[in-house]
Amino acid sequence: MLLKTLREEVLEANLELVRRGLVLYTFGNASGIDRREGLVAIKPSGVPYEELTAEQIVISDLTGKIVDGTLRPSSDLATHLELYKHFSSIGGVAHTHSEFATAWAQAETPIPCFGTTHADSFHGPIPVTERLSPPEIAGDYEQETGAAICRTFAKLDPNAIPAVLVAGHAPFCWGANAAEAAHHAVILEYVARLACHTLSINTESRPLARELHDKHFLRKHGRNAYYGQVKTQ
Repeated sequence: MLLKTLREEVLEANLELVRRGLVLYTFGNASGIDRREGLVAIKPSGVPYEELTAEQIVISDLTGKIVDGTLRPSSDLATHLELYKHFSSIGGVAHTHSEFATAWAQAETPIPCFGTTHADSFHGPIPVTERLSPPEIAGDYEQETGAAICRTFAKLDPNAIPAVLVAGHAPFCWGANAAEAAHHAVILEYVARLACHTLSINTESRPLARELHDKHFLRKHGRNAYYGQVKTQ
């Protein structure tokens, strides 16, 4: 089986989205990339998660050509490919229609950082793309969705904010590998829910002070991070 380990990792990331309640029926997908081979492994389109196997994971090159697999890839493949081509440091992408994050996407409203839970994982508000134009929707819709995400990050660091809300659609997340992308999708849904609850309690809630936001993000990420244990070889 071509890219057996990557396929297994992508299968596990997809199943993690289900375990965490982020996927309804066949909504959503996760993928991973082998940068050396220039190949992407992604969930097949419309296959129920309870039936999904590693062998069914589809392998594509970066042009969208299917290299291995008998099933059609996720309809969002072109979006994933745009992210891999533009964000050179990422190794996995996860897309869901999770309830609260999708509600923010439908409202076309960035998710503010109201507290340290958000700051631990995202170094800024979760941004929203611009709406696609009618020609973009009528054309290569999935590729244009990826292009819209990349334009949104023209002045943002995708490693510091590994998530986006596609206007009127739903969230996409990414990470160093498929597992981390799924992890970010789970955290995104949690902070999206917290933000909704925060505003329901106090509609005038203010974003977290920048100093505290920086402190919480940088103690877990970057050169001087000190959260957790030192990894030994």
